[in-house]
Amino acid sequence: MCRMEDILDKYDEPYDESRPVVCLDERPYQLISETRVKIPMKPGQVERYDYEYKREGTCNMFAIFQPDTGYRHIEVTKHRKKEDFARFMKKVVDEIFPQADTLQLVVDNLNIHNPWCFYDVFPPEEARRIVKKLEFHYTPKHGSWLNQVEIEFAVLAQQCLNRRLPDMIITAQEVAIWEKDRNDRKVKIDWRFRTKDARIKLKRLYPS
Repeated sequence: MCRMEDILDKYDEPYDESRPVVCLDERPYQLISETRVKIPMKPGQVERYDYEYKREGTCNMFAIFQPDTGYRHIEVTKHRKKEDFARFMKKVVDEIFPQADTLQLVVDNLNIHNPWCFYDVFPPEEARRIVKKLEFHYTPKHGSWLNQVEIEFAVLAQQCLNRRLPDMIITAQEVAIWEKDRNDRKVKIDWRFRTKDARIKLKRLYPS
């Protein structure tokens, strides 16, 4: 319960540009190509495509979401290894939030969400520089739903990924278009679950 309240309290803190709360997660995505040419839409008829398809392997998506500003960024990668995570976070620290002293990073308990992975990828001095900018806040076991970026992934799946995308290049292009539109509109999440709500709705989980 301590971890849950820690995350919920982070969402309630006033926005601090020097210490922004940043939600991070990743998801696999199945690449699929068509086996036959689609029949384009026309008046009174939707686009039609054959039920057969070809699997083209999978890719990974790293995503961050900043709840206070409504900023998100998604990067499509071939793998979800510690090297990919470390390089993605280096970009987040140096290019996306260069003004921040510390990123309060909300993550689940995946093994690569660990400060030590940076030391396996970068020289010690560089690894230490990045780690000093990150403050890890882990969601409880079976409580990854507390991470707001999961909601962003759900919207991404519904609005952008619910079709057949054949390769990483096209997938990255389509995701970037979706991301830009959401960022331009500064779309935020209407998060209503607070610590006081947890103590009522999840009362059975607290020590008696």
